[in-house]
Amino acid sequence: MGLLDDLNLGGALKGALGQVEAAAAPALINGLLAKTQFGDLNGLVTQLQQNGLGQQVQSWLGNGANLPITADELKSVLSNEQVQEFARHLNLPVDTVLKLLSENLPNVVDQASKNGQLQSSS
Repeated sequence: MGLLDDLNLGGALKGALGQVEAAAAPALINGLLAKTQFGDLNGLVTQLQQNGLGQQVQSWLGNGANLPITADELKSVLSNEQVQEFARHLNLPVDTVLKLLSENLPNVVDQASKNGQLQSSS
């Protein structure tokens, strides 16, 4: 066992890094969307709603629990060109971008919405 294992600092450090990553996700996603045809979170949410993911989106906007979205669901709604654009802007593989979005989008939309409506980015 190493020192970090003995003091359980490894787990604490990993948890703290996860919190930092989660805190950075909204800015990262909003910054990404600003560089794309979506323009902002509203544009992406509209596309998701119009392409069969309205139930998930509504749960993110409402006060209850956020329904999850999978990378495969995102891939089925977003065009290959859109996903490639995200990957290019983030300099990450497509699968990583889809995973990042699927893990963070529900909370990002939830945090950006007040009274069930997304706040305008302008």
